[in-house]
Amino acid sequence: MRKFFKEFKAFITRGNVIDMAVGVIVGGAFTAIVTALTNQIFKPLVNWALSGADGGLEQAVTMLKVVRDDTGAIDMTKSIYIDWGAFITAVLNFFIIAFILFAIVKAINVARGVAEESVKAKYCGYSRDEYYEMRLSGMNKKQIKAAAVERDRLAAEKAAEEAEAAANAPAPETQEDILRDIRELLKANACRDDAEIDKK
Repeated sequence: MRKFFKEFKAFITRGNVIDMAVGVIVGGAFTAIVTALTNQIFKPLVNWALSGADGGLEQAVTMLKVVRDDTGAIDMTKSIYIDWGAFITAVLNFFIIAFILFAIVKAINVARGVAEESVKAKYCGYSRDEYYEMRLSGMNKKQIKAAAVERDRLAAEKAAEEAEAAANAPAPETQEDILRDIRELLKANACRDDAEIDKK
């Protein structure tokens, strides 16, 4: 039993499990915020915009089969209808969530890019592991910086050579060139056949 609880403790204290739990909690709170934003702000605005229609989004339905109760009122639980209001609300929720997630991911990517650039500047364009390997090999900061300058120079020269080679490379043969070559070959073969016929 003690082993079981020990394994359970190790399981629940794992980083990915804790992250997942935090994600579920934050996701639930986030959903509540989006639902409140839609129901309390956007739906009233849409209802106000649709004030000419009866009931706004709440009554934006298309009845396919009407079932009435004993009082003659429409029984929505038994009737068949298309609930346009619920559909529009779901679409609003989707776009709100998608926009907020896009903004969050974009902010994270920007922050990550800034962090990576700062790391590259700190380690002369090398990764952290490469930098510390060079330090452990006996190189000082000045030597590492000189090596980085030489690396960048060689990379620039290689890029220039590749660009020059690409510029001097012969242009690829186009379809018109191939057709012209075929036509010339056919013409040459026809002339040769005519010459052989004349000899006979």
